Amino acid sequence: MNSPFAGRLHGEDRVGGRAGARAARMRRGMFLLPSLFTAGSIGAGYFAITQTIDSVNVAGGGAQHLDWAAIAICLAIPFDALDGRIARMTNTTSEFGKELDSLADAITFGVAPCLLAFVWGFHSLPEAMNPDLRRAILQIGSFVCFLYLLCGVSRLARFNISHDPQPRNPGRLDRKYFVGMPIPAAAGMVASTVHFCYGFPIPYWWLAVLWIGLVGLLGFLMVSTWRFWSGKEINFGRRQPFQLLAVLAIVVFVLIRFSSGALFFVALVYMFSGIWARAAYSWSRRRRQMPRDEAETRTAPAFTAEYAQQGNASSGVSAAEQEYARMHREPQMSDAGVGESGEDLRQDSRSDGY
Repeated sequence: MNSPFAGRLHGEDRVGGRAGARAARMRRGMFLLPSLFTAGSIGAGYFAITQTIDSVNVAGGGAQHLDWAAIAICLAIPFDALDGRIARMTNTTSEFGKELDSLADAITFGVAPCLLAFVWGFHSLPEAMNPDLRRAILQIGSFVCFLYLLCGVSRLARFNISHDPQPRNPGRLDRKYFVGMPIPAAAGMVASTVHFCYGFPIPYWWLAVLWIGLVGLLGFLMVSTWRFWSGKEINFGRRQPFQLLAVLAIVVFVLIRFSSGALFFVALVYMFSGIWARAAYSWSRRRRQMPRDEAETRTAPAFTAEYAQQGNASSGVSAAEQEYARMHREPQMSDAGVGESGEDLRQDSRSDGY
């Protein structure tokens, strides 16, 4: 047993054991990587909340603080988009990470934009306007902001318990869609609007009314079952993603160089893309059903109405049935060579509601 071969094998086992322990430590460390991105999202949301609170104590509305709050929310969106992708790419998904991500979304994309929407859109309305109108806008605005928050957390809860949800207006089979507007996109719409105005609060009551409509619409879209583009078909795991890197570099440059207009435009297009997809689906479905409805109106009910108008109220329905059966029996006999009885046809017509 003290042969040199046995010692060599024992040494290789020790080396393999140390390598395995090192790999296990690296494996445990990889679980921390997506959580760091989630922590960054929480930090951005906390910064946005503090900046919004600071703006209340500044004379003139604190436009600079509100603008920083909006920028922080926009910066949190990439963190939220990357933590899940990194977890899947490194095979480090876990229930802890899933719950942490949902709680981070509730803070950063629920509480922070809700508070920002209220302070920017309603709290800073001028004191010189009609006091009753100002009070009414403040009350309705605060309630709509609460609805936004409620719809956001409800969507997060629905997302956590749903397994492969499908939208009511299905799209292409080779793509995956969000069911309802994602809460980061809704928060991005609020933040990009504030940033588009450089944080200067709404000065007119009619703009505040429009703001109420937009915040309420975002809340509805989050709890809707309409499809929204998810972007999950984009593959970041390719070995040579040269084209993808070039496109990402251009997009990042445009978003940073023209941040106020570009972010607002992207958020607006994404919001209306879901609305347009739902409207187009309803329109196409109505067109597909139209020929069938027209055919139904020209068959049995049409004959019934025609014979009922001839004044033979007692035998009008049976005459219509006989005429309808006669017209449909003749082609079947000519095609198949075997006819159906009038009783069978009468039963068929009654089963269709005739």
